Amino acid sequence: MSSNRPTTADELRQAFTEFFASRDHTAVPSASIIPHDRSLLFTVAGMVPFKPYFTGEEAAPYKRVVSVQKCVRAGGKHNDLDDVGRTNRHLCFFEMLGNFSFGDYFKADAIPWAWEFVTDVLGIDPDRLWVTVHVDDDDAERIWLDDVGLNPERIQRLDEDNFWRMGETGPCGPSSEIFFDLGPGAGPDGGPATGHDRYIEIWNLVFMQFDQQADGSRPPLPKRAIDTGAGLERILAVMQGKDSVWETDVFTRMIAAAEAVTGVRYGTDDRRDLSLRILAEHARTMTFMVSDGVVPSNEERGYVLRRIIRRAVRHAYLLGATNLVTPPLVDATVEVMGNAYPQVVNDRDLVVHTVEREEERFRATLARGLEVLDDLMSRGDISGTDAFFMHDTLGFPIDLTAEIAAERGRAVDLEGFRTHMQEQRERAQRAHKEAGGVAGTPVDLYREILDDAGPTEFTGRQEYTSKTTVVALIANGERVAHVGAGDAVDVVLDRTPFYAESGGQVGDTGDLTTEAGARVEVLDTQYGLPGSLIVHRGRVTAGTITEGDAATAAIDGERRDRIRRNHTATHLLHFGLRQVLGSHVQQAGSFVGPDRLRFDFSHYEAVTPEQLIKVEAIANAEVISDAPVRHYETTMSEAQALGAIAFFGDKYGDVVRVLEAGEHSIELCGGTHVHALGFIGPIKIVSEGSIGSNLRRIEAFTGDAALDFIHEEEAMLRRVSAVLRATPREVPEKVEKLVEQMKALQDEIARLKAREAASLANDLAAEADGGVVVARRDGFANDDLRQLAQATLRALGEGVVALVSKTTDGKGAVAVAVSADRREAGASAADIGLPAAKAFGGGGGKNLELFVGGGPRGDAVDDALAQVREQAVNWRK
Repeated sequence: MSSNRPTTADELRQAFTEFFASRDHTAVPSASIIPHDRSLLFTVAGMVPFKPYFTGEEAAPYKRVVSVQKCVRAGGKHNDLDDVGRTNRHLCFFEMLGNFSFGDYFKADAIPWAWEFVTDVLGIDPDRLWVTVHVDDDDAERIWLDDVGLNPERIQRLDEDNFWRMGETGPCGPSSEIFFDLGPGAGPDGGPATGHDRYIEIWNLVFMQFDQQADGSRPPLPKRAIDTGAGLERILAVMQGKDSVWETDVFTRMIAAAEAVTGVRYGTDDRRDLSLRILAEHARTMTFMVSDGVVPSNEERGYVLRRIIRRAVRHAYLLGATNLVTPPLVDATVEVMGNAYPQVVNDRDLVVHTVEREEERFRATLARGLEVLDDLMSRGDISGTDAFFMHDTLGFPIDLTAEIAAERGRAVDLEGFRTHMQEQRERAQRAHKEAGGVAGTPVDLYREILDDAGPTEFTGRQEYTSKTTVVALIANGERVAHVGAGDAVDVVLDRTPFYAESGGQVGDTGDLTTEAGARVEVLDTQYGLPGSLIVHRGRVTAGTITEGDAATAAIDGERRDRIRRNHTATHLLHFGLRQVLGSHVQQAGSFVGPDRLRFDFSHYEAVTPEQLIKVEAIANAEVISDAPVRHYETTMSEAQALGAIAFFGDKYGDVVRVLEAGEHSIELCGGTHVHALGFIGPIKIVSEGSIGSNLRRIEAFTGDAALDFIHEEEAMLRRVSAVLRATPREVPEKVEKLVEQMKALQDEIARLKAREAASLANDLAAEADGGVVVARRDGFANDDLRQLAQATLRALGEGVVALVSKTTDGKGAVAVAVSADRREAGASAADIGLPAAKAFGGGGGKNLELFVGGGPRGDAVDDALAQVREQAVNWRK
């Protein structure tokens, strides 16, 4: 056993990287936990950033790689969230050690290296290690026996547990795993095949050697690959002689931070220990998620982050914490992890601000929701209607309702809840645009074309028209030799000025003409294979285009000019937003077309009109400067040294394109841009608004489009001036006077309505039965119905007034007023009115004196009337 074996997280990262770097592996830094693979919410394994190399969609820039990858498994099909704190090894955020081969070495090297690192470098006793191989993988077992010299009694063959698939189809293959035995005190003998937690997986070798087909066949891959995954936290527990990741120095420091913010000691109570472990784990997860650009929201990964923050806050609440807990937990994470990941140190203020704001919002919701939930659970299981009321009216998350109910032994009608959600839903979820190629064409076909012809040379930064050759034609999803007039076609050229849609910028349009006289109108340009194969989608308008034809490719230059004006403008607006709102602003998406631009960004509150004016002024000042724009390639490390900002949605390799838009904006971007800022013309922001929690969107015009918008605004102002018989400068004052006059008229109408309501209230009071009035009065909205109920109770003197209404917009409203004597006798306005509100498909408050509620189903007014009558008649005298 080595005397210099690594025992800390920093030492383990370094030892692993150096071991494989000395074996000709290129060491690459961790990618973001936000993957480019749109089928995943998060980077769930070390291989995810390299998936295009395994599938053949992209050529690997290196043959061997070693990395320590940040990973998150929470939400989606890879979800360990509910197991966190309940087992000795499950985490949402973790680090995965990985060494990878792309068509280079295979089992004969990967297996002995794994064993050498585990036994020699880490110094783990071989007698405490077990190995599993797939039932059909004789090669792997032979290497373990003959080359490594492993005791055959320590090798077990498993079936599906030792076979890995990327998906329904695609690369797949057997795997071989190394397990550490915690010892007889941790469980029964029998090895990993028992499935017992006594045996902890610390190393997983995946041998990608087959290509899974839809028909069930598995032909060999042309290039075999190695994918290694080794959990850093699990190995660290072994190195420190601990049975659980929670006992390692990384987590003891995080648990200590959780103790400090809650005032609760670890090890005194099982339930409290669970909460402290969840706080420790979720602190790391939320910190890295926010640092990598995730913001709390109600969609996808933003919702997962929101759930993690709220889950941590709830467990702190259970432990009696009254002060904010997330900021000090973030600080603890930065202290523990900052040496390995300097980005979290740089992003500390952003992370603290984001999670603190989310915690403050949720604490008020939590206190109110727990009170109502406790009351509901005291009566039994939670109905779908009540769960929806908790979610929709109180803002209490359904997953938290279900989790708390399960802890109390209560069931939640989730199906009923989903029914309510579906009825309420007014918009469909935005569908992900499928990545990996043009719709309708198998990606294997594009790989074949790439192998035949090589990647497409993009000439569009230097010229708008290029001489080229047709290297492939695709029609109806199949490669064809020629396509005639009138037919749709996808064309692949050896070189092209057409920009393929990426990074938010739309694809170019234009024409292809062959020397034989064929013409193709190009309607869109997309990537067949990301970054390598450009596909021109269009229709043959003349002649017949044939594979091998010499051709001329010409983009619509005027359209491209408008696009590049808009694209460079997004960078200036990004700069302006960061100047005015703060450096926490990060791009969260964009659309760059010929007619307009859209820029999405992270920010926690509405941008004021004054701030928008400043942003627009800063951007236009840059334009007026007419500073030169530099767009060049450099290494990623040099770009980072220059301070370049990475743009959302772009994928970066070792060589990147840097855009210097004037003296102040420097960002990574692969799009097309102007050569000097003055070419953009005026920039006019036309809208700003929320697109989700902590996400904002601005839309803007540039150049001629901006001038057209300004002219339209001026024309409307002149029209208003004419109507008001005022100069444009006098319009605001004239409008203000009109508004004052209108308000005075509305007040007069309200007074007339009040007199009318008083008269109607007297009529209703006259109909009282034992001091109880129950009536239906259609056409009254919630507030009007409330006033009528209160007026009727005043006319009645004492008693109960319960009114329902089908409003003019088809909704339902209910108002209940209860006098003091009835309240003293036990009457509650909420108890009387809530069943009627639920009949309308909604809810209301819990006030004893006055209840106002309703819902969208106004046609249920008769049912609501019956419900309120049934409750109110109990309080007759």
